[in-house]
Amino acid sequence: MNTSVAVLGGGAAGFFGAITCAEANPHQTVYLIEKTGKLLSKVRISGGGRCNVTHAADTPAQLVLHYPRGAKQLKEPFRQFDAQATIRWFESRGVRLKTEPDGRMFPVTDSSETVAQCLLDAARKAGVRILTQTSPATIEPLPEGTFRLQLVGAHAGEMIVEKLLIATGGAPKSEQYAWLRELGHSIQEPVPSLFTFNVPESPLRDLPGVSVPHVRVRVAGEKLEYEGPVLVTHWGVSGPAVLKLSAWGARRLHELGYQSTALINWIPEHTEDSLRQYLREFREQHGKKVVASNPLFGLPQRLWRTLTEQAGVTDEVRWNELPAKPQNKLVEALLNTALPVRGKTTYKDEFVTCGGVMLGEIDMKTMESRRVPGLYFAGEVLDIDGITGGFNFQAAWTTGYLAGRAMAEVKSEIVT
Repeated sequence: MNTSVAVLGGGAAGFFGAITCAEANPHQTVYLIEKTGKLLSKVRISGGGRCNVTHAADTPAQLVLHYPRGAKQLKEPFRQFDAQATIRWFESRGVRLKTEPDGRMFPVTDSSETVAQCLLDAARKAGVRILTQTSPATIEPLPEGTFRLQLVGAHAGEMIVEKLLIATGGAPKSEQYAWLRELGHSIQEPVPSLFTFNVPESPLRDLPGVSVPHVRVRVAGEKLEYEGPVLVTHWGVSGPAVLKLSAWGARRLHELGYQSTALINWIPEHTEDSLRQYLREFREQHGKKVVASNPLFGLPQRLWRTLTEQAGVTDEVRWNELPAKPQNKLVEALLNTALPVRGKTTYKDEFVTCGGVMLGEIDMKTMESRRVPGLYFAGEVLDIDGITGGFNFQAAWTTGYLAGRAMAEVKSEIVT
């Protein structure tokens, strides 16, 4: 029997759901409906235009560690379709992936167009009917278990479908989820995730472009900290450590109004005691070296000079001449540079929200609504978000895959 399925959203989750459904059941007509004229826009801009497809993780248990929201609920979905399944899926369609030292995985072409074109080709080959510049003005569940969509835009008209997948992505404002509330779903209020810290009165304001590969960033007075690379910017601080901290602390930082003090430990391998011991030994062995012009711990020269200036270390003073007071201030600067955070900045164009459709209302084995039979969800419209590194795309592939298999009425199984 020929049935029809509609997928709302032309992003990663929507395409994956549509392709999976169409390939699993060729007798269904699958429509992919995108309100704009652009398909896979986030795929194209992610990873600086290279597309961070997924993250190298051997097991679902490793994967779930990287999701501030949704980790527990993703355990079973990742058993069905994990990072290894993603790699096989793309490689079986001619897109080979490579792993970078930090675990991020990109196409060997280093071009996001490779990934976008693969998805477009797979959708067309599977017979997915793509309708752009089209959106539903209304969605009406009908008594017989189908859905009536009143479409507006380039393909205006009425459409009745048996299954409906919503993969419209995250939204920054609560009112943008009103239509999902009307369908009977509860929404976890959205707040931003993956953002950088604005520090208008930064003691590092003259160091834009300086990066340090391993620091610890924490929020004073909170149980929030993360280790990793940091980049000093014109407006404050960025880099993976800040972005990941912002993801784990998304709700608390929102409650604080993005007003806090970030403390940076530039040498997280040291405690105060071990640092003081190290400096005593260094002073004994290299007492004649000028403090300000000989950076320690591999720190960039510009950063080191700034930290010594703030500690009151004059330009020509040598280690064996360094008074106790500026040395104490230098120890404090190395372990706890205080940055008064006064706001946030979206990271490039890769906006991620924390929030969305509550997961308790979703059957995570099939991604079907527990409230509206035949209605499915995938991707960032759900209250799932990962830290930077390919985890949000992996959640999109996994939830899209499970929804697609379920809508095709084919028993879910691991892709080989």
